[in-house]
Amino acid sequence: MFKKFKEDIEVVFEQDPAARNYLEVILTYSGLHAIWAHRIAHAFFKRKFYFIARAISQISRFFTGIEIHPGAKIGRRFFIDHGMGVVIGETCEIGNNVTVFQGVTLGGTGKERGKRHPTIKDNALIATGAKVLGSITIGENSKIGAGSVVLKEVPANSTVVGVPGRVVIQDGKKINRDLNHSDLPDPIADRLRELQEELSHLKQELHGVKEERRIK
Repeated sequence: MFKKFKEDIEVVFEQDPAARNYLEVILTYSGLHAIWAHRIAHAFFKRKFYFIARAISQISRFFTGIEIHPGAKIGRRFFIDHGMGVVIGETCEIGNNVTVFQGVTLGGTGKERGKRHPTIKDNALIATGAKVLGSITIGENSKIGAGSVVLKEVPANSTVVGVPGRVVIQDGKKINRDLNHSDLPDPIADRLRELQEELSHLKQELHGVKEERRIK
């Protein structure tokens, strides 16, 4: 347990350039506090002390703004950047070296029972405001772009953007975890441009037909 706590501190320094010293990180990082509270709550949850586990998670939510169900399984070196509004469901499974940003939801799609929340594989990154819903898997080394809504499986080494989320990059190589939120492919904008071009082409054809009729 204490080894994981130490790793949780170390990953903050690796992922956040604003982290200056251990005291500051330990006392002021709400994402770190939420992860630590979850590790304690999860230990009680596994021993079937459900009320204590849930109480710890709700107290943590009150102080950090981050809601992690005590039943969620979280691996090593998990990093929550800023964190306000993050929600992680009961049957969610998160691998090692995963990073999530503020406003991320790892939730369900309804009242189904059993495995109803996502599985996030190692080295994945989920950007600001993204929603990953249902019992789906986000593959290793994959990135979910800011504001995306993901409802389907994501292969390893992929980048997903849009609503609904679509895979826009998959090259079989490990993707750098430093996601540039402002420089992502936008399939919706691309499709709108295509529609605009088709509309312009149709207008030109219609104009040509009108000219032919006027001459006749």
